[in-house]
Amino acid sequence: MKQTAICWFRRDLRLDDHAALHKALRDHDEVIGVFVFDTTILAALPRQDTRIDFIWHAVDELKRTLQTLGSDLLVIHGDPVAEIPALARRLNATAVCCSEDYEPAARRRDDAVASLLAADGIAFHAVKDQVIFAKDEILTRTGKPYTVFTPYKKNWLARLRDEDLAAWEVTPLLPRLYQGQLSDMPSLEALGFAPTDLASRRMPLGQHGAEQLLEDFLARMPHYAEWRDFPATKGVSYLSPHLRFGTVSLRRLARLAHAGQGPGAETWLSELIWREFYQQLLWHFPHVAEQSFKPEYRDLTFDNDPELFKAWCEGRTGYPIVDAAMRQLNSSGWMHNRLRMVVASFLVKDLLIDWRWGERYFAEKLLDFDLAANNGGWQWAASTGCDAQPYFRIFNPVSQSERFDPEGTFIRRYVPELAAFGKRDIHAPWQAKQPPLGFVVGRDYPLPVVDHALQREKALLLFGKK
Repeated sequence: MKQTAICWFRRDLRLDDHAALHKALRDHDEVIGVFVFDTTILAALPRQDTRIDFIWHAVDELKRTLQTLGSDLLVIHGDPVAEIPALARRLNATAVCCSEDYEPAARRRDDAVASLLAADGIAFHAVKDQVIFAKDEILTRTGKPYTVFTPYKKNWLARLRDEDLAAWEVTPLLPRLYQGQLSDMPSLEALGFAPTDLASRRMPLGQHGAEQLLEDFLARMPHYAEWRDFPATKGVSYLSPHLRFGTVSLRRLARLAHAGQGPGAETWLSELIWREFYQQLLWHFPHVAEQSFKPEYRDLTFDNDPELFKAWCEGRTGYPIVDAAMRQLNSSGWMHNRLRMVVASFLVKDLLIDWRWGERYFAEKLLDFDLAANNGGWQWAASTGCDAQPYFRIFNPVSQSERFDPEGTFIRRYVPELAAFGKRDIHAPWQAKQPPLGFVVGRDYPLPVVDHALQREKALLLFGKK
């Protein structure tokens, strides 16, 4: 009797090095690929959402690629908890294969799907794909999860073997794919969304776009360690959205970084390990999604001034590097990692606003939004997380600007009203002795909404009480 399996694509929108697809093809006679536009997630999103646009293009490319192989991708719009078991029954499938997801909501969803499938005698196989080591694979000597990065990284590297980085090759097994035509690809409008300006940004999309970005970055990887902190420099990989949605394989990136020579490759691999550190943290301590990791900081009495928060969101705080970063986020759905730390520190330590306000704003805006990384980064900057920046280390936004955008190039790109300022004055225009002719600080660009030195003392008092 023919054994049919469903491969449920989720945050693994590619055919290259695909663990779940490999398992489905290896263990079954026929495999049908499925993607679900999850209405339980989509319902809360705005009509124009770049992430849905990004996913739509990736799914569309995946579907077209499968069609060139004589197969297809079944694309469903609904609640996967209902849709996947119903589809499995209709197809007389013996198993559903997918990649593991470690976020609390995803775990609840998968538990519900697995339970419904089990009631019908259908197997549910969730396999590791988006990390090298998952769940309990990296633990301390006492069997506890790591809460400090450096020893986690040391253990991660010591544990690493070639087989951990090996690709799950699916090409020899592709003849087992379902041969035939399935549903049409629904338009964005049919899903309840409108196209965004994603295409006009010339952002490389889908698996093909990830290949373009990776090829471009590999030539620059030797300089990654020295260039990555400068937002005006093309120093990072720009692969984070593709890594988030799996249009590129994490194993492949880690393999390339591990095989690379020099500080650039080593630093890039370290960043990939940081990503896994936050993934395992969320797995072992799911409460961090809602509250501070450190109990002593769970009842901090932040000022939470809504007008200051609005100024931060809109990029009009009067601190050019902060405003440039927020405008980059608002216009592109992406922000340079150094600037994510700067604006997060500024929100919490200068504006005295709860880190969760900023985390939620990033969750709404970031194309590469990943719950574990976003939460981990915010709690690091806010000093409330594990292995976080000490509360008394507070970024000075002017010093950060002078150090990481010394010529003011990045600021001029996103805060064009300051373009005429020289490189010395552009970081703190309110202190300029001779601003450009006709320019009035407070009229043409905001005065600082707070005094950094005063706010720093308030932050030290707030955190120092705990």
